[in-house]
Amino acid sequence: MTKILPANPAGIAESAATLALGGLVAFPTETVYGLGGDALSPAAVARIFAAKGRPAADPLIIHLADQADLPRVTGELSPQAALLARRLWPGPLTLVLPRGPAVPRSVSAGRETVAVRLPAHPVARALIAAAGTPVAAPSANRFGHTSPTSAAHVLADLGGRIDIVLDGGPATIGVESTVLDLSGPVPTLLRPGGVSLEQLRELLGEVALGGRAAGPGGQISPGLLDRHYAPESALHLCLGAPDACRVWLRERAAAQIAAGRRVGLLVPDEDAALLADLDADIEPLGPGDNPPAVAGRLYAALRALDARHPDIILARDLGESGIARAILDRLTRAAAGRVHRC
Repeated sequence: MTKILPANPAGIAESAATLALGGLVAFPTETVYGLGGDALSPAAVARIFAAKGRPAADPLIIHLADQADLPRVTGELSPQAALLARRLWPGPLTLVLPRGPAVPRSVSAGRETVAVRLPAHPVARALIAAAGTPVAAPSANRFGHTSPTSAAHVLADLGGRIDIVLDGGPATIGVESTVLDLSGPVPTLLRPGGVSLEQLRELLGEVALGGRAAGPGGQISPGLLDRHYAPESALHLCLGAPDACRVWLRERAAAQIAAGRRVGLLVPDEDAALLADLDADIEPLGPGDNPPAVAGRLYAALRALDARHPDIILARDLGESGIARAILDRLTRAAAGRVHRC
């Protein structure tokens, strides 16, 4: 039986005690809800993988309450890592660093690196500090499914499989943290997120683009698989200029409706208004010229639309500037190859 606790001092204290005893607690962060366990306990780490149905080759991110805890999970920071930590932590940035000897290999899929971040959410930091241990926490959902941005989303996926859901209200950023690999000669963006590529390049200069799944063996970072963040319904994504994508959305939706299929549209507000005459389930995402607002609503809207069980979901990209790059990444992986250039 999974307990739901409010994110007040008593709820945080009980959740922290559960973590300290090897239990699993879903908790809010500024990005999405995380499924936390003691990062230094192999048994707790194994429980995280089992609860999610997550393959051992997909590593976890370790969350810290304070930069003073870094020596527990990694070595001395490089000048680049120290700069990023100073300027962008706490916040939605994960750094891939050398793995410290106390970190179980299972956290890092057998690699000699470890993904680390310092979340900005006050509940997350209070929980980790009270637990007295670094906390390994992937997103609190079934593996490969759409990430959760509310306690209700967590319960829908993991109710009965974890000990506690600490309800801190909806996540604000709405997509996972940016992951930057600092283990090689050139900083490499593995997963776009709440910290933009533009911000990283402003601080570091050269930042390479990575983000594809590796071959056999463990991944260096979570979120790199070709199919991820996916709804149950088949999602198709249009890439191109907004007007061309709107034509594609209308034509594709009309053809599917004529064939007797139920269509879902995951689109910005202006597209929702233009396509309102179609007999489709439309889930507006917010203004297309406000990607942060769209990111904040993306997973909740995708879950709401998927719950209506359309035969097909149609969506379009919003470009690659700022957090729009992260939105495009999540939609591309959710589409799992069903990507159309318009």
